Amino acid sequence: MNAIASKKIKEIRVADRPRELMSLRGKENLRLEEILALLIGSGSYNRSAIDLSKDILASIDFDLAKLGRLNQFDLMKFKGIGLAKASVLVAALELGRRRLAYASRQAITKITCSKEAFSVLQAQLADLPHEEFWFLHLNRGCRLLKMERLSMGGVSGTSVDVRLVIKSALDHRSSSLILAHNHPSGNLQPSQSDRNITFKIRDAAQLFDIQIADHIIVGHETYFSFADEGIL
Repeated sequence: MNAIASKKIKEIRVADRPRELMSLRGKENLRLEEILALLIGSGSYNRSAIDLSKDILASIDFDLAKLGRLNQFDLMKFKGIGLAKASVLVAALELGRRRLAYASRQAITKITCSKEAFSVLQAQLADLPHEEFWFLHLNRGCRLLKMERLSMGGVSGTSVDVRLVIKSALDHRSSSLILAHNHPSGNLQPSQSDRNITFKIRDAAQLFDIQIADHIIVGHETYFSFADEGIL
């Protein structure tokens, strides 16, 4: 084996060792497939961790938003990814989502428009494969008191108990609420059921001098605001 061939083999081996690449380049200079390979840890018989990472990323067109929506079963469809590796990847993605949600809540403490509400809600709801219903508690100065999840449902709906919404608002002495739920389908238009529950909560809240400031339907990258559309 000549020196040139030996050098190429060494380069290939380093390329398949993302830990060493992180030490050499620093985390900020790693490519996406190298970061994923670090989490995967090892490859299969004839596929390196880098190869597996490229397969996963190619299947979603290198779209990080789509990556965040993959679950364990999606990942286990790739040969070489078993339950253990899939669980690590999903856990890492969830950790990143929670960090983003925390940062959003820290950055925005006063909510005066739908865009600010969406900024707080996006990380929590945008990538979920099922519907969830949340609401934001605000004081008289529009400062965020608390984010609260009321219910979890399926891919096409979730139940909402108006009594629990009002009880929570009274417990937290909220002056106003922003209702929110997500549409996993990406279709942001409110259904008749969405409208009905909004008006039902609004009418109940008025009895206690609590305002429903908005109802946000969260999509993958954008949102629908009842207030902006003049529905409330």
